[in-house]
Amino acid sequence: MLKIGFIGGGNMATALIGGLAGQLTDGGNIHVVDINPDSLTSLQQQFGVTTALQIDVALATCEVIVLAVKPQQMRQVVDSLKPFIGAQLIVTIAAGIRSADLSRWLGGHAAIVRAMPNTPALIGKGITGVVASAGVSEQQRSSADAILRAVGSTVWLKDESLIDPVTAVSGSGPAYVFYFMEAMQQAAVELGLTPEQGIELAKATFAGATELALRSSEPVGVLRERVTSKGGTTYAALTAMDSAGVKQGIVQAVKAAAARGKELGEEFGKD
Repeated sequence: MLKIGFIGGGNMATALIGGLAGQLTDGGNIHVVDINPDSLTSLQQQFGVTTALQIDVALATCEVIVLAVKPQQMRQVVDSLKPFIGAQLIVTIAAGIRSADLSRWLGGHAAIVRAMPNTPALIGKGITGVVASAGVSEQQRSSADAILRAVGSTVWLKDESLIDPVTAVSGSGPAYVFYFMEAMQQAAVELGLTPEQGIELAKATFAGATELALRSSEPVGVLRERVTSKGGTTYAALTAMDSAGVKQGIVQAVKAAAARGKELGEEFGKD
């Protein structure tokens, strides 16, 4: 069975391990390195993984190593990992770290998959944008896909430059949804409902509308139009949003996130 190493045992790594252990591979085939002993104890007790407080030789026997650390920590982690790298597939889920820079830091290692998951992965409902470097074999690509599908769906990209737009749309996207929910809750309170009623209505509305969109084969624009009667309440709301430039504001926000993703890649890639 597949042997997988994780460097970093935080929320996203825990979500992936939870989806993998007992499914794609046994917990005993998963090795986790993290500086937090409490996190390691919890992972070992939940999933039966092996653990270490620092990068060790056990990683040399893994077929896949998942880098699940903060971008600011990546260079130091890679320097420690380099002596244990052979033919393994490296999967990085750190924002802003480009494959070319990671490869250079690892002495020219060619088998790298860069992935951008999002926080709904914590409940198995994530979506991950993925791109493989030229040195990744078909078998390694399949392994990466299986690992990432343990927490949701995957979208494979042909060009790494598209990771920044994916980061902006889906990686950061949950925050946009929560932001909109907050606004709906505020409006509900200002209109006389309680905060609890407002957020309950907002959550259920997002959940239901999302499920409807997922089950429908029609464009979301058509679904929107079906709720919007000329001169009705929804029409009044959307007209107000258009007047306030809400749609364009969202488009600009997503573009700003993509631009920042590109900037981070340039910043972190400096030697």
